[in-house]
Amino acid sequence: MIVNNLLKKVKELREITGVGFKDCKSAIEEANGDIEKSIELLRKKGISKANKRMERIAAEGLISISEEDNNFSMIEVNSETDFVAKNNEFINFVEDVSKIALKKDGKMESILISEMINKKKVKDNLVDLISKIGEKITLRRSAFVKKDRSINFSYVHGSIKKNIGKLGVLLSLETTKPKDEIINLGKQLAMQVAASSPLSIDKSDLDENILKKEKEIILEELKNTGKNTNIIDKIATGKLNKFIAENTLLNQEWIMESKKKVSDIIKEVAGKEKIIIKKFIRFKVGEGL
Repeated sequence: MIVNNLLKKVKELREITGVGFKDCKSAIEEANGDIEKSIELLRKKGISKANKRMERIAAEGLISISEEDNNFSMIEVNSETDFVAKNNEFINFVEDVSKIALKKDGKMESILISEMINKKKVKDNLVDLISKIGEKITLRRSAFVKKDRSINFSYVHGSIKKNIGKLGVLLSLETTKPKDEIINLGKQLAMQVAASSPLSIDKSDLDENILKKEKEIILEELKNTGKNTNIIDKIATGKLNKFIAENTLLNQEWIMESKKKVSDIIKEVAGKEKIIIKKFIRFKVGEGL
């Protein structure tokens, strides 16, 4: 591997894991420059505390949510720097595209060819904005939640303007209770998703490949402790159950009252009625890039 490229990857791995230069360098070389594999190697050796939910944000930008008649859309628009993300022209563009996304059910193909106020298509205005600002700007992703039989909620964290910020959440509840009796719960659940970043609603929805990989990493890490197989299996089971609890919304600790789980709070509010979390979507600026 070229020296400059190696040093760049070592620096990147150190930023993600907080591990020293020497160990990061060894992991990078062993993994042939693959960052994800390097993180796994460090974890298996018990050196790094990094886990599947660690994310390196390599992009700036904004999240915007639009809503009408219980239908919600959410978009992410990326820029190279935070300076541009605070630019009024950029913010206005994001806001205008967000409104279009709502009308187009969040379908990216339709959004890009839709006309904006100046009669130009979104994709053409995007090119103009890039030329004017001088940075790469991308309309990265969009999501849409329709009303159906659900009651929908949203939350934006780090707002710089109403419904525009760095992190957004859409959440749908199906219930037999009147809307006014679950408004607070819906808002708090959206905040829970924003703060705790669950991977799924419950264990049954959790990707089996994620569980398999996590178990593999846990077992490899424990092999270095010298403990016998029975003890390792028990510890591994405990660690895996903890991972599931921390990463499934219903089993997470309630951010408003840590002694209770999210599922406990839902049961309390529901009483004899029904409240089911049907869906949640979480966008964080630059996540996964």
